[in-house]
Amino acid sequence: MMKKIFLRLITVLGLVAAGATHAQLRVEISGVGANQIPIAIAGFANESVAPAQVTAIIKADLARSGFFKIIDTGNVMSETSSINFDEWKSRGADALVVGSVQRLADGRFDVRYKLLDTVKSAQLSALALAAQPQFTRVTGHKIADDIYEKLIGARGAFATRIAYVTKAGNEYRLEVADSDGEGVNVALRSNEPIISPAWSPDGTKVAYVSFESKKPVVYVQDLVTRQRIQVANFKGSNSAPSWAPDGSKIAIALARDGLTQVYVVNADGSNLRRLTNTDGIDTEPQFSADGQSIYFTSDRSGGPQIYRMSASGGAAQRVTFNGTYSISPRVSPDGKALAYISRREGRFQLFVLDLTNGQEQRLSDTVKDESPSFSPNGKYIMYATESGRRGSLAVVSVDGRVRHRLTTQAGDIREPTWGPFMK
Repeated sequence: MMKKIFLRLITVLGLVAAGATHAQLRVEISGVGANQIPIAIAGFANESVAPAQVTAIIKADLARSGFFKIIDTGNVMSETSSINFDEWKSRGADALVVGSVQRLADGRFDVRYKLLDTVKSAQLSALALAAQPQFTRVTGHKIADDIYEKLIGARGAFATRIAYVTKAGNEYRLEVADSDGEGVNVALRSNEPIISPAWSPDGTKVAYVSFESKKPVVYVQDLVTRQRIQVANFKGSNSAPSWAPDGSKIAIALARDGLTQVYVVNADGSNLRRLTNTDGIDTEPQFSADGQSIYFTSDRSGGPQIYRMSASGGAAQRVTFNGTYSISPRVSPDGKALAYISRREGRFQLFVLDLTNGQEQRLSDTVKDESPSFSPNGKYIMYATESGRRGSLAVVSVDGRVRHRLTTQAGDIREPTWGPFMK
């Protein structure tokens, strides 16, 4: 029975074989927030000189968030333009965005913008950002982040990155992209499966499990230099890496001594220590936001459920009680919520548990969900699901109101992980 449970855990985390094409992800929005802020975004003056259209990026980011109603201005306005606030109020806009792009002598692009409150006839924010051509898109995301923070009151996460695994023919790829699915870069190609990618807290590295040695081995790869090291290559299965918040350690699941148990190892692969010692299967460890605890999946109660223990090991307390099958714990950045996949009536769906009051909420309406991952601001959860018998990525706000999906025309996408804020 325990072997079957373990195999099922691997299946839930695994990839479904399907053809794929290497392409940018397509965003499909299907839900919006309860209260949308009407915002007018004018075309940035002279933005055609840049390799990316900043205005379009800002509009797409804010629309995808679900919290903004975009009002098309139909004209171009720079940050120095004279503003008739009464006109914009009459057009239903509570806020107005204007800006410009200029090519500098050193080849960089200077992007300037202002965010204006049309109701109070006041300026809310202004930025001037100079970027190399390849980072023009990031500049647009940073402006959208600033708008989101000023109007919503929470830090925006548009200028962050995501990682995920695709399968094209016999090739698996670990890909890294902007949060909107654009700007795809391939970090690793392999003819064997790649699973369980996990970002380092500083966003420079990704830990993952590769089967290229015909067995699961945990690697850590530097995304800048592409150099990588083996963190865990022991007898049996090496799986489920999870970084400590300070980046010094990685929690992993190993079967080196028989049944899979939770261990912790330094990020360079040294100082391996065992944390659980049970007669069941303990796997999928995840550090809490403060690094003091580890959440993990265990079958010690008869079926897979989620438990919490001290980061140094010891006694564990059960966390999930609804349903007979709950796996893949992920803790919110503020430590107040737990996302996981639970099987109810034969459906594998995304749930979130409020750790402060014990209230549980189902966030998905699909049937084969996997691998939840919080956005770094804690406002959204990305997870893998299926669309037309192919793997796709879905995003839902933590209140369940805002939804969008990232897909490709063909292929299979799984194992998403949302990267941290970049410093």
